[in-house]
Amino acid sequence: MTIFLYDLVAEADRRPSPFCFRIKLALAHKRLAFETAPVAMTDIKALEGGAFKTVPILKDGERVVGDSWAIADYLDEAYPDHPPLFHSPEERGLCRFLEAWLFSGVLQQVLRFYLKDIHDLLLEKDRAYFRQSREARFRCTLEEAAAGREARLDAMRAGFDPARITLTHQGQPFLSGQTLGYADCILAGVFLWIEAIGTVPLLVEGDPLVAYLERVRASLAR
Repeated sequence: MTIFLYDLVAEADRRPSPFCFRIKLALAHKRLAFETAPVAMTDIKALEGGAFKTVPILKDGERVVGDSWAIADYLDEAYPDHPPLFHSPEERGLCRFLEAWLFSGVLQQVLRFYLKDIHDLLLEKDRAYFRQSREARFRCTLEEAAAGREARLDAMRAGFDPARITLTHQGQPFLSGQTLGYADCILAGVFLWIEAIGTVPLLVEGDPLVAYLERVRASLAR
């Protein structure tokens, strides 16, 4: 039985969702075969009887699960004999902290930086909705968000210093320790998302996070 993952799609089959990248990493870590079902942003509301407003949505037989956290919990519950995403309840709590830190501060800067890039690569049918909703959220036009963004680049990169410090000072290959866990799916999912949507790279040669992302990729390729 094949696992299906509804995955946000843009032009040239690019995938502009950090949450979907997160779950694709989680599925790969658990060594679970899956297929992605690409979906346009404005078509999400028509999926599975209109039960969900966002992706990812995972369909495993008769079970349909939305929200990346609920999907992660489901995968560990349904496939306990596969590598775990959460090694303990305490680790799960730390993952919650990581997500709150990222999405309440750091990623607001990142999203603002790349808003126009995302808009320009979306499917034509999705661009008007994206512009309207994001301009309302950020209280500026997409063009205003992009203006002078190079001056904000160093500060945006520095926002990820806690991850660099953790990996360097702990001397561990992954945020979760010696083996990959859900914390790494969260963080690496962000970097893969930026690779997919950004016209300006976030990570540059010599950055410890470049080596970190390569370790994540190597771990999942085994």
